Amino acid sequence: MSPTAVTAWETGAKRPTAATVAQLAIGLSVDPSFFAARSEDVAAVSSPPHFRSLRATSQRARDQAFAYGQLAVDIASSLDRHVEFPAVDVPSFPVAIDDDSDGPERAAQELRRSWGVGAGPVKHLVRALETHGVLVVFSPPAAASVDAYSFDSRLRPVVVLNPVKRDYYRQRFDVAHELGHLVMHGDTEPGSKAVEDQAHRFASELLMPAEEIRDQLPTHMGGKAWLTLARLKEHWGVSIAALLFRARRLGRLSEVSYRNAMTTLSARGWRRSEPGAVTTVEQPSLMGKAVELLGQEGIDEEDLVDQCRVPRKLFRLVVSRTPSTNSAATPSSTADTPHTKVAALLSLAVESGSAPADFEEGDDENEGD
Repeated sequence: MSPTAVTAWETGAKRPTAATVAQLAIGLSVDPSFFAARSEDVAAVSSPPHFRSLRATSQRARDQAFAYGQLAVDIASSLDRHVEFPAVDVPSFPVAIDDDSDGPERAAQELRRSWGVGAGPVKHLVRALETHGVLVVFSPPAAASVDAYSFDSRLRPVVVLNPVKRDYYRQRFDVAHELGHLVMHGDTEPGSKAVEDQAHRFASELLMPAEEIRDQLPTHMGGKAWLTLARLKEHWGVSIAALLFRARRLGRLSEVSYRNAMTTLSARGWRRSEPGAVTTVEQPSLMGKAVELLGQEGIDEEDLVDQCRVPRKLFRLVVSRTPSTNSAATPSSTADTPHTKVAALLSLAVESGSAPADFEEGDDENEGD
């Protein structure tokens, strides 16, 4: 099957023969009905995804990751026929890419008001997203080269989390960052440094409101400052790196003090893995709970897999509450765009085992996560 043929099928210029569909079904371990058109074409109604770093991943890896997210939406839509998922309730607060005011901070404040988040830390951010209709899933381990990403669709917004980033504090910042894209950047071209910086500012204000945390942050980096940061880390559920980034942005730390503190983090090996009291990441439960409830009503996994028309291993991966640790258990970036997107389907058989680039040295926009 040549790339030219796949492109022709994908664009609708040609239709694959029955024999070709059968060959694809066997090769990808799916039923031939997997290639049939659905009532909703997830690909057609999805906005472009926001990826954290366009430099660190290939276009192919990003395409595969996006296809996996679309497949998750499709599975959620199938489950939604049997259970009532929460209605989508994500406020729109557009912030222009050239906005040099406090737009991201005001967007985060509006989100906290809209969702009824009181003073203090956001307790369980993933659960808050799910309660307000956002689909949160883990990506396959073989797609770990792609960091957390998000996109919107007319069905429901999606946040896909990296499966190997097992840091509770940094994962929360990832979730808040992607929520910022959903709130602010519905019609914004993704990928620019300005857009990513806005999402970081949104996440900082959402998790560490300036009015509440400003006076708690250190003004210089002595021995007691590190103890203060350790205490604030546990209270607010964010990394020390994020707290330092916040302290600099709010004018509590000078540029020199901030840089010296980040150098200390690097010397201790904390730029990649900070010590912390919480060792388990926040976990999504929306789809896993739906599958459990349906099982109690006599609709077992086999029935759901047949309705979703996906391989069983892939179904289990999407609805799982915990990230898979076995990269061989599932295909790489599972791809399904339900309207006969054959090229995306081929990615089911592809694996990439590289580790994610969490952030690059010296990249201020990524130092807060």
